[in-house]
Amino acid sequence: MSGAPKTPDAIRAADALDPLRHLRDQFVLPDGMIYLDGNSLGALPRATAARVAAAITDEWGRGLITSWNAHDWIGAPQRIGAKIAGLIGAGPREVVVADSTSVNLFKLLAAACRHQRGRNKILSEPGNFPTDLYVAQGVERLLPECRLETVPVERLAAAIDEDTAVVLLTHVHYKTGRRLDMAAITAAAHARGALVLWDLSHSVGAIEIDLNGCDADLAVGCGYKYLNGGPGAPAFLFVAERLQGVLRSPLSGWMGHARPFDFVDGYEAAPGIDRFLCGTPPILAMAALESGVDLIAGVDRAAITAKAAALSDLFLREVEPLCATHGFTLVTPRRFAERGSHVSLAHDHAYGICQALIARGVIGDFRAPDMVRFGFTPLYTSFADVWGAVAILGAVMASRAWDDPRYQVRERVT
Repeated sequence: MSGAPKTPDAIRAADALDPLRHLRDQFVLPDGMIYLDGNSLGALPRATAARVAAAITDEWGRGLITSWNAHDWIGAPQRIGAKIAGLIGAGPREVVVADSTSVNLFKLLAAACRHQRGRNKILSEPGNFPTDLYVAQGVERLLPECRLETVPVERLAAAIDEDTAVVLLTHVHYKTGRRLDMAAITAAAHARGALVLWDLSHSVGAIEIDLNGCDADLAVGCGYKYLNGGPGAPAFLFVAERLQGVLRSPLSGWMGHARPFDFVDGYEAAPGIDRFLCGTPPILAMAALESGVDLIAGVDRAAITAKAAALSDLFLREVEPLCATHGFTLVTPRRFAERGSHVSLAHDHAYGICQALIARGVIGDFRAPDMVRFGFTPLYTSFADVWGAVAILGAVMASRAWDDPRYQVRERVT
């Protein structure tokens, strides 16, 4: 953390020298707001509204059904998937955009379990993102021969055995921000004959990922965090090319058919990654996602990662005195190699603190039971944002603003 700027002048200089500073202007960021929640919902790219309007007015409004061919609506899952592949170290025919993260998790987890005959264990960690565990529990009910077992991550490698079919893990933990060693865990699983399914939702677009370099098997990720695809944006899935011919999706929808427009009764899985498609792609949502992906696709990955490190290093250094004086506990690893691009602090009054910050224009979020998260999106978060957010957090704590009864009322979305 020694390289983080230490004075207001240094903060201004860091922003002036930031090689990604021009990208901030490509986003809609309300005046007077410090937005530190791009790890939950990315900001709106300026190009997206026009892109979606064109899809509505021109492609749908004028082209109608001819746009499936004329504007290549039918190719959107593969086209956008190939662009995302460049962000995660995958080949262009190894990624497809489809459905939600939860649905993609189900497809890949069930396919992997059925492929791994004679092995009956899905191995994950307690406290993994809830949808990952819920989907695994659903697969457990669907395939009675399979069972979910959770083991603390520090003991997970030792728990992989000859019964393990799939290891299901999140690359960057949604709550703590801890980053796992993808290469080491994948190698440990492969040494014992297990596959690994990685959830990239909190890392894609924020830090460098090299799926093929790590010999990864399977992965999923969402489109609405650092990819800035909009609320509920379609997700993506990755299947290593070596596995595409042997895994079979449990959701055999018509878009996954080898010849969907032959309209035959019998299902025949498409070759390659296309077999993991299911229903008709949501074209308007795809247009928004593609706009966000296009914005990041041409940006240097190393520069994105370096800025994620610098922003979070600055936050950690500036917030440390508040931890000592106001009862915060840092739950995110200090070393950047062990974390993603968000930092979480635990506090007994975390919810009220989060609401008091939001009322003062600093947007982070709360994760039960006691964590406040702050996300640093390299494409649009500035060093001045981080500096200002910590100053406002300090003022909230010094004044006990969090104790206001207005900030104790739980909203449906926290």
